[in-house]
Amino acid sequence: MLAHGVDHISFTVADLEASLHFYREVLGFEVIPRPDFGIPGAWLRTGNSQVHLIAKPGGGESSEPGDKFTPLANHQAFAVADYQKTIDHLKSHGLEVMETSPEQGQLWVQDPDGNVIEFLIPRS
Repeated sequence: MLAHGVDHISFTVADLEASLHFYREVLGFEVIPRPDFGIPGAWLRTGNSQVHLIAKPGGGESSEPGDKFTPLANHQAFAVADYQKTIDHLKSHGLEVMETSPEQGQLWVQDPDGNVIEFLIPRS
């Protein structure tokens, strides 16, 4: 196989500060060094994964994430250890959480640009 893992995922964002707040303060991702590409952005790490935020030049709308909050949308998934604690944490930040069940172990939220983020209990 050519690919042996995921290096990073990226999102274009309309408001870099709002997105940084979401990924850093709400989700707990760590800001890591980013080269100067001549456009604003930020790199964050969670576990062995990275999220790259790219500020849309001039603000405005980011790429179209879809018009509905649905798990069928393109999305990124992050592993979590405790289903209910994750739900409680996200709701404490005022986020709408789409839940399944502790047995199924999947839930979804949207970032400030409407991108769908999944959290799941990894299956063994």
